[in-house]
Amino acid sequence: MEKILLLTDSACDIPLDVARDLGIRVMPIPIEVDGAPHHDGDFTLDEFYDILERCKKIPTTSHINYHQFLQQYLQADEQGYTHLLHVTINAQGSNMIQAANHAKELFAQQRPHSAMHIRIIDSGTYSVGYGFPLTEAARMLQKGVGYAAVRDYLLDWFGSLEIYFSVYSLDFVKKSGRVSCTAAFVGDILGLRPIIRIMDGRVEVVDKVRGDAKVVPALAGWAQKQMCERSPYATLCARYFDRRAQLTGAMQKELGYPPVGEYRAGACIAINAGPQIIGVMVKGHRRR
Repeated sequence: MEKILLLTDSACDIPLDVARDLGIRVMPIPIEVDGAPHHDGDFTLDEFYDILERCKKIPTTSHINYHQFLQQYLQADEQGYTHLLHVTINAQGSNMIQAANHAKELFAQQRPHSAMHIRIIDSGTYSVGYGFPLTEAARMLQKGVGYAAVRDYLLDWFGSLEIYFSVYSLDFVKKSGRVSCTAAFVGDILGLRPIIRIMDGRVEVVDKVRGDAKVVPALAGWAQKQMCERSPYATLCARYFDRRAQLTGAMQKELGYPPVGEYRAGACIAINAGPQIIGVMVKGHRRR
């Protein structure tokens, strides 16, 4: 009989109580704040947004090391799991998947006779982009769906996911190095707001709009144009609940059905985008 474990990292932004109820193991990502070591989850979201807005040096994250992953694999084997599905943050933005693969190799060396199957999946995305499908996968498992179907569901999701987001200030994308200081300065002076897409591991600017009022219509327009028929969608913000509500309303008015959730950006995405982020996640057409 199959016994399946879902393992991931805290950049997925699944609330800890939800992860606990669904049986998803979430490993906290290390964060350095003003030279002091912390972990994602040591602060509430609002506390961390406060830190971002007053810090002179932007906090940094680092990947979970292979030894910590190995301990999780060994523990899962001892607990009788037959399958372990490990979903990581975008491999193009982190060394997390390399550490996971190294841990898998060491596990095979230490437990050569283990029957537990480990599958490591690069989500190719961030935040709710892999947090939401993991919660859906966990619900599938609770209903008795088998390993192969859950694995295929996740692969299909990551092969068709698209996230569109923007920021109402370029300060943090400038500090994080996502755009040059000159480009950020010029953009702020002109009142330009980037429309950024995350897809297949790539983070790219697909459009620019002038003025804050045009951000929500642009995000909704891009999402609706790219999404597949009856795609689930979710909206995301940090502190701007009113703007998230506007985006949710624009999507629901056009599509005629509600979102699967309204989420808040966690520390790992807020470090790079800042607390003025707003975004929408949709399922596009299958690419890989």
